[in-house]
Amino acid sequence: MRYMLMRKADAATEEGVLPSQELLQAMGDYNERMIRAGVFVTGDGLRPSREGCRIEFRGGEPHIVQGPFAATEELLAGYSVLEVDSLEDAIEWAKDWPREDGEGHVTLELRRYFTMQDFEPGAGLERHVAQARLPRGLQVHLTFPGNCREAMAFYAEVTGGHLEAMLAFGETPAAAEVPAEWHDRIAHASLNVRGHRLMGADMMGDCYQAPQGAQVFLDYEDVEQAAEVFRRLAEGGQVQMPFEATFWAKGFGMATDRFGVHWMVSTPGEQCP
Repeated sequence: MRYMLMRKADAATEEGVLPSQELLQAMGDYNERMIRAGVFVTGDGLRPSREGCRIEFRGGEPHIVQGPFAATEELLAGYSVLEVDSLEDAIEWAKDWPREDGEGHVTLELRRYFTMQDFEPGAGLERHVAQARLPRGLQVHLTFPGNCREAMAFYAEVTGGHLEAMLAFGETPAAAEVPAEWHDRIAHASLNVRGHRLMGADMMGDCYQAPQGAQVFLDYEDVEQAAEVFRRLAEGGQVQMPFEATFWAKGFGMATDRFGVHWMVSTPGEQCP
């Protein structure tokens, strides 16, 4: 079941008061616990209503109403989306909300998402069912000849992603079928980068094949950050295309890192999606 956990606005959030470093740390720790438990889908804070607007339709015609809005307690300051088994589970996570927020005086609201099963069958529903056939995510899986642990730790450091899994062969039920010298090699690794996963595993002998014909693509808004990531990935590897401005991007480069993995790093231009 998917629930939205809404943090209601108050005078401070409507004045645009930014959270302290202590609160940012507490919220980061809270989100991290939910990520590791597999219940955190996404979440964001919202700027004050004075920077937004409402679009009200009258007779089918849109009318724009600029903020700020009254009834502050009914507005939203932020939200998190949780994937849990029940309302009770969602409530337990909500009860763990950081005390640092609002000095312990905040109002949260939980609302469950509709699912396809809630609606009567029909042509209109079929449009949504077709969209629901899309996979939950499209991930990348890499293979390594025995240095997966080193490679994934490096990628976590470079991207700032969360290395959420690093399972050795010796820790799996298949340990008895694997040579002792491979017990510390990696059967499954997973790096979470904004909800997208770069996964990897070590492959023995002829089972390993060097990457060919595919690249991992990293997309950055900041061109200087992208350039630094490209530099680190290319260090000790081979550059196919130096990172520089192109007619389609503020910066773009292609390189093979020291582990044999091919990368594209880009900062799209204004005309690019």
